[in-house]
Amino acid sequence: MSPLTTRNSDSLFEKAKAVIPGGVNSPVRAYKSVGRNPLFIKKAAGSRIWDADGNSYIDYVGSWGPMILGHAHPRVIEAVQRAAADGTSYGAPTELEIRMAETISTLMPSIQMVRMVNSGTEATMSAVRLARAFTGKEKIIKFEGCYHGHADSFLIKAGSGALTFGVPDSPGVPADVASGTLTATFNNLSSVQALLTEHQGSVAAVIVEPVVGNMGCIPPEPGFLHGLRSLCTKENVLLIFDEVMTGFRVAPGGAQELYRVSPDLTTLGKVIGGGLPVGAYGGRRDIMEMVAPQGPMYQAGTLSGNPLAMAAGLETLSVIREDPDFYTRLEAKAARLSGGLQKVIDTLWLPLKQNRVGSMFTLFFTKQPVKDYGTAVTADREKFGVFFRGMLDRGITLAPSQFEAGFMSIAHSDEDIDRTIEAARGALEKIYR
Repeated sequence: MSPLTTRNSDSLFEKAKAVIPGGVNSPVRAYKSVGRNPLFIKKAAGSRIWDADGNSYIDYVGSWGPMILGHAHPRVIEAVQRAAADGTSYGAPTELEIRMAETISTLMPSIQMVRMVNSGTEATMSAVRLARAFTGKEKIIKFEGCYHGHADSFLIKAGSGALTFGVPDSPGVPADVASGTLTATFNNLSSVQALLTEHQGSVAAVIVEPVVGNMGCIPPEPGFLHGLRSLCTKENVLLIFDEVMTGFRVAPGGAQELYRVSPDLTTLGKVIGGGLPVGAYGGRRDIMEMVAPQGPMYQAGTLSGNPLAMAAGLETLSVIREDPDFYTRLEAKAARLSGGLQKVIDTLWLPLKQNRVGSMFTLFFTKQPVKDYGTAVTADREKFGVFFRGMLDRGITLAPSQFEAGFMSIAHSDEDIDRTIEAARGALEKIYR
């Protein structure tokens, strides 16, 4: 096996660095933590992407989650083309926005009203502001290693790219803003109770990724989410589920359906845009009625509810809903991959751990079970980098960070998955031989 030829990608990266900070428009794309230059992508279809040098890869990034149908699904492309033919943006309401809101409310009954925005960050920052407005309280509780976007309130012990690059506390976040964010330990109810007790009467909301995806895939332990619900109800604190990643991916109604826990507010993104920029926040009617112009909590967006994004998201959800076995088939594909990887791990006696919830998964380079930030950071980043490069050379793209989830799509074939397992065997044997 010879290393990939990536001359065109390397050349594009050099050009990009002259005009774009770090040569990329989102930090983890830079591949710094895995010791490579980034690939520049030319096109994608189904389970595959092609780079600027013509190399083809089986893709488990899936644009970081939205491509649950696979890349360039014909019906989604056609829906976007039809919408674009009528204009790309109006700055005015459309029927598509109503249809999207109705679809979300049907699939997630906890969301009685919903406001569309343009990104997951917009959704989470708006939901937190709304929680503060509704409760009249100022502090929020988040969890160490969870990432909710790059708004000031969230860049305290954050996950995703902040964790990848070892700078979880970003310069530029005012001290008085940071002081309003309290940090608990994921899967540890006692840490939440301690903060609620210490800051009695001043906590507006607890925000959580119900299945963490931004320090790798970490599922909630039995009783954790139900415990959060009980604590929040008892202390008159709003519970916010950040389902930007898990919404319509781990179940038809997201993680809240999977674990049977109803939050007060939910944030969404990714799948509901079918690969176009999108976000949303919604929840109980009495809370959402605080949002302008119906209420005093101001939030606006020129491109919110963009017709192209609405068309792509609605078509994606339509394809999913028309197939009663969609999630069963997606689960079977993910189980085939994780089962094959586990067989490799067991056969080679490797000190690795896997986490998976539905079509989200992570292979951790640690012998410890990973259940929170403290156990996630025991993973060997250097070995992961070697593994990442070995998989890339074998035609497989993974998230370029130990601390990001991978994603299965319905477009991945059994042949794709079996090839991935064999590639992993080869890459791991080279590391541990």
